[in-house]
Amino acid sequence: MPERNVLGEELKPCSTDPLTGFERDGCCGTHPDDRGRHELCAVLTEEFLQFSRTRGNDLITPRPELQFPGLDPGDRWCLCLGRWLEALEATRGQRLAETTVPSVVLEATNESVLDAVDRETLELHAYDPT
Repeated sequence: MPERNVLGEELKPCSTDPLTGFERDGCCGTHPDDRGRHELCAVLTEEFLQFSRTRGNDLITPRPELQFPGLDPGDRWCLCLGRWLEALEATRGQRLAETTVPSVVLEATNESVLDAVDRETLELHAYDPT
């Protein structure tokens, strides 16, 4: 049975360029070995990339040995759910720029994230391509 997104529909791919997902299949699927829960599809911002780097997770520098290309603002990526939530809390508590929380591609975000963040919050941060 195909995995579902937060809208209750079939999960859409997040990105194939760069190729994302725990299994590097382009989708933010669930996997029993994925302790980081790479289930939230986000459109990255410079502010988020810098925030993540300061938290010890450099998403900018390529790591070919891990099949990691290095990311740029505007890239879509299956983020660790915890890091997205951490950015959300930091914008509230530390008054960081709102763009520190990257937009969420709802169609490509796994419904499993709803156990940690409500749909309304996700919709407030939904990616709008226009």
